[in-house]
Amino acid sequence: MATSSPLPLHLCYVNKFTMVINRSHALLHSIAIAFLIYYRASFLFEGTKTRTTHIIPWLLVFASELLLSFIWLLGRAYVWRPVSRTVFPERLPNDDKLPPIDVFICTTDPDREPTLGVMNTVLSAMALDYPPDKLHVYLSDDGGYATTLHGMKEAWKFARWWLPFCRRYDIKTICPEAYFSRTEDDPSESESLEFVEERQKIKEKYELFQERLTGAKEDSELVDAGGVHTARDHPSCIEVIQEFSEEGLQGDQIKIPLLVYVSREKRTSQSHHFKAGAVNVLIRVSGMLSNSPYILMLDCDMYCNDPTSARQAMCFHFDPQMSPSLAFVQFPQTFHDISKNDIYDSEVRSAYTTHWPGLDGLGGPVLSGTNFYIKREALCNSTSIQKGTDLGGLKNLFGSSNEFIKSLHQNYKPNLNNDGECSNMMLLEEAKVLASCSYEDQTKWGKEVGFLYDAVAEDFLTGFTLQCKGWKSAYVAPSRPQFLGTSTTNLNDLLTQGTRWGAGLVDVAISRFSPLLFGPPRTSFLHSMCYAELSLFPLLYCLPLWCFATIPPLCLLNGIPLYPEVSDPYFSVFLFIFLSSVCKHLHEVLITGRPIHKWINEQRIWMIKSVTCHLYGSLDAILKKLGLRKASFLTTSKVADGEQIKLYQQGKFDFRASTIFVAPLATILLVNLASIVGGVVRTMVMEEAGWRKMCGQVLLSFYITVMNYAIIEAMVKRKDKGRIPSSVILLSVVFSLIFLSFGSLITCILS
Repeated sequence: MATSSPLPLHLCYVNKFTMVINRSHALLHSIAIAFLIYYRASFLFEGTKTRTTHIIPWLLVFASELLLSFIWLLGRAYVWRPVSRTVFPERLPNDDKLPPIDVFICTTDPDREPTLGVMNTVLSAMALDYPPDKLHVYLSDDGGYATTLHGMKEAWKFARWWLPFCRRYDIKTICPEAYFSRTEDDPSESESLEFVEERQKIKEKYELFQERLTGAKEDSELVDAGGVHTARDHPSCIEVIQEFSEEGLQGDQIKIPLLVYVSREKRTSQSHHFKAGAVNVLIRVSGMLSNSPYILMLDCDMYCNDPTSARQAMCFHFDPQMSPSLAFVQFPQTFHDISKNDIYDSEVRSAYTTHWPGLDGLGGPVLSGTNFYIKREALCNSTSIQKGTDLGGLKNLFGSSNEFIKSLHQNYKPNLNNDGECSNMMLLEEAKVLASCSYEDQTKWGKEVGFLYDAVAEDFLTGFTLQCKGWKSAYVAPSRPQFLGTSTTNLNDLLTQGTRWGAGLVDVAISRFSPLLFGPPRTSFLHSMCYAELSLFPLLYCLPLWCFATIPPLCLLNGIPLYPEVSDPYFSVFLFIFLSSVCKHLHEVLITGRPIHKWINEQRIWMIKSVTCHLYGSLDAILKKLGLRKASFLTTSKVADGEQIKLYQQGKFDFRASTIFVAPLATILLVNLASIVGGVVRTMVMEEAGWRKMCGQVLLSFYITVMNYAIIEAMVKRKDKGRIPSSVILLSVVFSLIFLSFGSLITCILS
């Protein structure tokens, strides 16, 4: 889309100073890794009589070092050319020239995703600073719950009060829950008597809205003429939300965006493809009802924190040089409940301050599941229309609906009245057909059209394939967060979520879309390296970290050296690599304005995730690939637990998590503690100058133990409910004794 303004709508800055630092560090670190590989490889060519250690643990450690070096090398692409962007939405053309936007919000279960929070996200999307007749909000309720539909109707009623208030007084915080729970007023807001009275009036309306939601009869499922249905077995339901009562009407009543409830048909006998399937239904249904050329995707807990995100995104989509190949504009995920300490690294700092800006300098960031404005044409493969594909070919791609195929043409205008009343009930009936679970049979939905079904990480895979088709993306991170969500504030949810993400990413790595194989012929090699790092890191971190957490401590306990002596020049190579990695990470943390304890938290949570959720996620993906396990998707709970939040705010880990997460952590810490004590006594008392040979292993075990002191504290010192249960401690003691005994026996046999 062209604009008459001669001034640019956005600017892109290459961070040259950071780029020079990154490339210089990469060069020095690579040289050190080359020396390490030479040292390790030369050991293999030594005669068996001259070797001073066992070859099996040596090879395991060497293989782990190679894997870490490989994943580090892939990650250098992120820092090769980082960029930042500035937008100028005030330079956009008049509102009548802005394109329509459809907003997609997905929810599944009101027990895990409270209806009040979901409706706040809906209301914030309706309150965006955008022409209301060009804004259409769709909520996908994948469970088909009556409470969600009731919440939509109540939200529409409250919106008739909330939207005029926001626009009349230029309210910046457009989520009502966030607005009324603020501890400080926005200094830009008027403090006139009229405003104060109006705000109090709207607050009372909001409190009534809350009561209507929380006090509503909780019919657990939708009901139709056929009877009660379950969350996994129900018919489709599509309803345009509208209310004709006089309640809430004001003299300056403004237009309200179209609000649509969508619950697709689900049957236990058919695969529903989780979120990707729900979004593809929204693409089809919205094509019939509004057919906007751009789509905003939001998680149900990720509310709009600023009204200008749509205009900021249009600064890129209106750029005549960028727009033809631009698929989506990605905003960062930010969270309103992050504590100052953030022990779980819920902020995901590295992704949104380092990786995504680096990807943006190479061709565009990853599609991140939420907070992006995407072009419908990119998802619907509209080149088929432009190439003149016959009707039969289009039906093979998009399904049997002639009406939906008509909507793929850019000049298609849905037959809806301005007030949202459907002028042709056949349109809604057709939309229900598009939401049926059998509509996608014998089509290319999920394969070539819409969000892809080949991995649980549908956003990552879909964004990657779009960029392999020649589409680009942009990343913009304004100083004021455009969207705010709910982070994970307990260990169990964090690791459960990490397992799901890890499985989805490894799904892609071992599929036909493996970035290092599928990417280079279609996109730049550096861009493919970034995608490869993202898809492989769960697998390539869990294996080496499990090795480093067990093999060197075991060898330390049994007096088997795995690293050079302190007096050996190669010891400085290993020390340099370790310090280089640690210092570079610390530098990245500090330049993004975070304190040193943020670096400690990130190091610790990286270790914890690598030996737990990354391992389980990788295993899950491999088992699915072998046909030994079916795909699954567990929604992260958005329900706030006061006790868990209190521990999180205090900077204390909540170890009330699954045993499969906590037991490995405790076992590893016990193994390293035993190895430090036993190994140090052995080398210092029983062997002359033994400490020089074992210094590297002592330092490694000491580092692991110190960085994870919180686990030791939870086993020994803490008395609150977040401590590690005695049963788990006992189980971990048994596991560690078995490992140390069995490992020591094997080393004795090998020697």
